[in-house]
Amino acid sequence: MTASPVVNVVRYSALLGGIGYGIVRRRSLQAREDKRFEAAEWKRQEDLINRAKEAYKESLRVKVAAKESGVVSDPDSPNFDLEKFLGSLDK
Repeated sequence: MTASPVVNVVRYSALLGGIGYGIVRRRSLQAREDKRFEAAEWKRQEDLINRAKEAYKESLRVKVAAKESGVVSDPDSPNFDLEKFLGSLDK
């Protein structure tokens, strides 16, 4: 038995409609996921920048404290004393 032409038209129309819906749905989901990923990446970069700023402030604070106490913090310097340097970091 063969299907009538009307049934074939309905069958293939439904098939093409389903394929079209799948393409549109995937594009919308992918766009949403791309926006979410971009926002997460932006947040991660902001966090890295803030951590770097804090580390830089801390290194400046250590350098200022070392200069005030007279402790040499450069390990290549001949006047470097590890014990004094570690003691200044504890303070």
